[in-house]
Order: sequence, then C-alpha cells, then structure tokens
Amino acid sequence: MLAVLLLNACQPKKQSASSEKPTETQPTAEQVPTSQPEVSTEGMVLIPAGTYTMGGKSDQAYEDEFPRHEVKISAFYMDETEVTNAQFAAFVEATGYVTVAEKDIDWEELKNQLPEGTPKPADSVLQAGSLVFQGTDGPVNLQDYSQWWEWTIGADWRHPEGPESTIADRMDHPVVHIAWEDAIAYAKWAGKRLPTEAEWEWASMGGKTDSKYPWGNESVENASDKANFWQGKFPYQNYVLDGYETTAPVKSFPPNGYGLYDMAGNVWEWCLDKYDVRAYTEDAAEGTVVNPKGSAQYYDPREPYTPKHVIRGGSFLCNDSYCSGYRVSRRMSSSKDSGFNHTGFRCVVSK
Repeated sequence: MLAVLLLNACQPKKQSASSEKPTETQPTAEQVPTSQPEVSTEGMVLIPAGTYTMGGKSDQAYEDEFPRHEVKISAFYMDETEVTNAQFAAFVEATGYVTVAEKDIDWEELKNQLPEGTPKPADSVLQAGSLVFQGTDGPVNLQDYSQWWEWTIGADWRHPEGPESTIADRMDHPVVHIAWEDAIAYAKWAGKRLPTEAEWEWASMGGKTDSKYPWGNESVENASDKANFWQGKFPYQNYVLDGYETTAPVKSFPPNGYGLYDMAGNVWEWCLDKYDVRAYTEDAAEGTVVNPKGSAQYYDPREPYTPKHVIRGGSFLCNDSYCSGYRVSRRMSSSKDSGFNHTGFRCVVSK
C-alpha cells in the first residue's frame, strides 16, 4: 500500500520534517540488543492452551478466512494492552532506535514493490513520513483507499498527525506509525516476540467458542461501549459514540474473557505471519495444525510485488461498510514497510 499511495502523492501534506529527526548513526532492528534472559511477564496475561476452529465465523467473512480448519495452540503470555507511547519511548531512550517512518525512503528498495519501469517520484515525496487518515467530505468509492490516506512528511510515532502534532498528552495511548520491522525491534529488545495470527485469533475470543467479536456475538451496532471503532458512515461521518475520534487510552473499554484489552478496535496489531491469501487452504490440508507459523511466502494478487504481513483486530477507523476489522477472524495485511496512524502492536512470550 505504501508504494501505491506514494505514487499518488503529487503534493505531500507537509514539506518540513520534524526538528527531532534522528541521525543516521542509530541502530536498525538487527542491531537492537536483546533484553536479559529473565523476561518479566508483568503486564501480560496467561493464555491457556487449547484447540479451536480457525477462520470465518459469519456471513461477513472474506475469502481468505476460509477454509475453516482446526488449530491447536500451546499456552503463552500476551501483553494485556497494545504497546503504549510510554513503553515505546522507553525502548527508544534505551536503544536510540529510529523507526521506519523517521527515515527517508530508499527508492531502490521501494521500486521493487512496483511494476518494472515505474518512474521515480519527486524527492520531496521520498522524505521521512507516514500515512495519516484524512476524512472525506462525502461518500467515496470504498475500494480506493487513496481517497482517505495522505502521505504526510514528518508524521511518525511522536507526531501522529504530522510534525505539528504531539503525544505529550497521549502517553497511555497505543503507539502508532509502527512498521513491522519496528515492532520486531521492540519485541527483540523486550525479550518477547510478535504473536502468530493463530495465537492472536485464539486469544481474541477470550475463551468463547466461535465468538464473532472479542466481546461475544452482540451486534456491533450496540457495541459502542465495548471497543473503539468508527460509528457512522465511513469515511466522512463519525458519530463518535464511543467517545474517541482517533486512538483511545489503553484499558478504556472492558477486557475480553482472558483479560486482554482492545482486541477489537483502537489500532491494528502486527502479527509474525507473512500474508498469503492461500494460507488457510494449505493448513486445512494438514488436518489439525499445531502452533501454525503461517505461510513460508508472501502472496497477495492485489499487490503482487509487495511483501506483506498479517495485521489483526481492527482500529478506530473500522466500520462494517468498509472492513469489519473488529471481527476475531478478520484477516488484513499491510506492507511491512508501511506505517499508519491506526497501526500498532502487542507482544507475546512462549510459556
């Protein structure tokens, strides 16, 4: 998605990057030190082992949520909340890490995601930045996401809406503008890892069987007190019935049956798995799959040149008319180098 939207970005929203732009001497994900062997599980909850049927649980399910198949999961610990700005700030202070959104874009790397012969965009478009949601004035074609995502120079985890914005009063909100590599780097430092999507789906149901949402099967129309998502007509009319137009502080809504917060809405969460639309077909052919790690390859025919990873759980932008991302079985994907102001993560530890 990042590559496609950059090509549409004839005029970036902001031309001046943040004064806090990091230097190029700071560590990459591979250079981030691993934490001490004794990893604390404080702030995590134990997710019990179990077997469940993974995949589409309603008539809203998409093709890549099928076929349904049996999965056996070992016990593991999971962060009770999405990683917050305060937690990510501690990681950056300890390591000097620089996120993908804070670095100018490498055209030689980006062009590999595009058809051969694609012309290089203006250098101004390739400055450090990220994608920020911009509501529209009225109804639009919901298949054309370029109408509500805007490439914004200077947008990053410290500046969610662009260089003039701040997280000073949002330290208990989930960190955003996090690319897959950034999430991996944090997890490595913390001595943790990202969840597989099979672990994520199992945990999101909170001990319920075939639950449609983390809170159960109560209609999303009556669930504005259960999660942070878009109530109204996306992407131009948001009634804000849940009280939050963008991200909400973690623990603003009730936890699921395992004690996990925001497994629906708030921000999308990165998983370990490479995104492959055929992954479930391959798993189903094996019978009961034990602790599946996902596909060995990337495959999305819609964007065949782009390596993507799975994201789960939906965000403050999710609505039934657009993505229904708050469903526990909903699979979505994002290019691994993309950051958005609705994407973050949480970590797990194997038991």
